Amino acid sequence: MRSVAHQRPIWFFIVFFLLGGCASYTDLPAGSVKKVSASAVVERQAVSVTTPVESVEEVPSPQYLVGSGDVLYINISARPELGSPIATTGSVAGSRIDGNGNIHLPLVGTVPVAGLSVEQIQQSLRQKFSTYLVDPWVVVEVAEYKSHPLYLLGQFKTAGTFYMDRPLTLLQGLALGGGLQDTADMRNARLIRQNKTQPVDILSLVQDGAARQNVWLHPGDSIYVPDDKNLNVFVFGAVKKPGPVTMPNGRLSLGQALSSAGLDEVGTNLNQIRIIRSLSVTRGELLVVDLEKVMRGEALPFALQEGDIVYAPRGRIGNWNQAIAELLPTLQGVSAILQPFVQIRYLEGK
Repeated sequence: MRSVAHQRPIWFFIVFFLLGGCASYTDLPAGSVKKVSASAVVERQAVSVTTPVESVEEVPSPQYLVGSGDVLYINISARPELGSPIATTGSVAGSRIDGNGNIHLPLVGTVPVAGLSVEQIQQSLRQKFSTYLVDPWVVVEVAEYKSHPLYLLGQFKTAGTFYMDRPLTLLQGLALGGGLQDTADMRNARLIRQNKTQPVDILSLVQDGAARQNVWLHPGDSIYVPDDKNLNVFVFGAVKKPGPVTMPNGRLSLGQALSSAGLDEVGTNLNQIRIIRSLSVTRGELLVVDLEKVMRGEALPFALQEGDIVYAPRGRIGNWNQAIAELLPTLQGVSAILQPFVQIRYLEGK
């Protein structure tokens, strides 16, 4: 007589292994044929962040405005003793703008120049030297650009600090890095301004040529491109070990993630598993997955993507607003390690 175990379809052992053997199971008669759905997703909602580039962005002036750290070459009526100091070994000839935005010249002393264009500085110096010279002519050039830094961080072939000598767009700034490493994760590339991630979709800009994402850069901006190593998903709710779960070789199913986190089946609503998925810094999806459908062999295992946030509710919840309300305190507590889309969309109230 054949044992009952020999009559069980192979998916039972897979599900039993993935969920730690605690899932309920209903045996099927020998010869049963079940129709398997391609997906266990019962709800999918696309969401995005409204970006500032959707409105008309002011085009910056093509005139370079000098600032602290810049070096100016200044020639006053071809008289070297009145203009910029002569270069010493290893230095750039010119007058460096100090931390207060001033330069210091013979006869006229301290001259504020920060925030001015070269033409405006020439006019100012011409007026000041007119007290000492008859109809002086003045030439001013930027000898070294040091006041408008741009930081390229992460998986650039040439990462580091660059100094803008004119207004640059995001695409022009990316080009300064000489291309990207093979390990670059463009889905999570981000523009950081004043310690805040900006809602700009760099992936769409590079991959799809989305011109609206090609914003103007500001001095002090950072462009960060992370690598695709150490991939994780995040599991919260009715689990014993909430937090990140590693994706071996970048692959992990929903059942495996819940098993790793120690799913507590008592009172858990397995047919309403919620997933927040980042598609880029500004785009994402809200998914509701019926895990019981997978466990019954009626749907294929649901594959997770890097950065997915999985929420296993302990009871039945209503719409996504209620789900987010339950998740929000947890997300705020771990915001430093979450995807930029989640931080922008849910933690900053955008």
